[in-house]
Amino acid sequence: MRVRWTRDAEVWRLVFLLDAEDETTGACTDGHPVELRTNSCHVRTGAAGASPHPDLLAVAAWTVVAPWTRRRVAFDRPISPGLAEALRTGWGVDAGPVGADPRTGARLAISYSGGADSMAVATMFPDAPFVHFQRVSHPRVPNRWTHYRSEVLAQLVHKAGREAHVVQSDLEFVLSRPRPGFPEHHAVTAGALLLADDLDLGGVAFGHELGSRWLGGERYTHRYSPDNPMWAADGPWGRLYAAAGLAMVLPAGGLSEPVTMRMAMESDLAHLVRWCLRGNMDGPCAVCSKCLRKELILAAVERRPLDTPVTVAMAAARKWQEPPPYGGQETIEYGCAHVPGIEKTPFARAAEFLGATPESVRWLEHCYPPALREIPEPWRATVEAYAGEHIGLMTQDEARRVETWGER
Repeated sequence: MRVRWTRDAEVWRLVFLLDAEDETTGACTDGHPVELRTNSCHVRTGAAGASPHPDLLAVAAWTVVAPWTRRRVAFDRPISPGLAEALRTGWGVDAGPVGADPRTGARLAISYSGGADSMAVATMFPDAPFVHFQRVSHPRVPNRWTHYRSEVLAQLVHKAGREAHVVQSDLEFVLSRPRPGFPEHHAVTAGALLLADDLDLGGVAFGHELGSRWLGGERYTHRYSPDNPMWAADGPWGRLYAAAGLAMVLPAGGLSEPVTMRMAMESDLAHLVRWCLRGNMDGPCAVCSKCLRKELILAAVERRPLDTPVTVAMAAARKWQEPPPYGGQETIEYGCAHVPGIEKTPFARAAEFLGATPESVRWLEHCYPPALREIPEPWRATVEAYAGEHIGLMTQDEARRVETWGER
């Protein structure tokens, strides 16, 4: 794989050329199959980010080209020895040329999506700048997701009254399957990587919570995954970001979605929380599957009946009529245990299958202690203090529920 970045008019442009042994089919780190459509994309950073460290450019490129690269990657600028070693040990690829000094930074930025998990992180770090990724169209690839209102999320970010940097990119259109989509989940940080030197960033915080980090999330359904290759601090991506002087930080990594939802709804920015990809400035669409799932969590946190126009007959409710396992099942259990009248909602069948009770899901109301130990030292004390004051730590028995998840 050969990688080349160029910059003009406040835009970074990436072009990559496959070697003979590279392929146009592959899988991202969580095993989901991906197929390559085109070999170029751009990232608009504005006037900032004009000359990032070569390691930052290399990692940004790697989030796009990793699924296709088999043996080697040649960047257009020398990278540090530490970054080359992280690529070798994490992916088994030879990377070069090597010759740059390592970089460092001091500040923490939030990879901010506008959802409840991002808002929970923003609650813990009120002075951290937001870096928001906005999908824009590709000049050569048709957009088949015209219902996705990325401009709405970008506008909401600016209403938060926080230091905010919106970075636009068409990198999700390099794929032919899924279309559109990130080649690697970490590509959402392309903007944070390219801005890291200008903003003096030493870490980027993600909103990933307990389910995504320790319980496998959507694609590692129903399995405890301490060695999660995407988000573990000592996993391949964690080591790569650390080598680039931009540590991956998961402040909400020990918190369940019900906890992050409560934190978001108690925030002074609660009116800006938006998990829906199809809504407008007036609010979420309320009829997509994600809106239905988030309404379940919100209703459970507020201990009230479900308020949704979605019916059992609608496509958005289809998955909850089937037996488990479900992606993010721990959160569905919490919702079914706490929403009054759940038997009259689209989750009635799921509630029957799961048989969850308030006592069986109580562990989800506290923080999983190993997640705190994983947070890099400059920011660990802040999260520990917040968790200690507002949430509380899991008992040994509750932590065992995390560590035996999927065994019952």
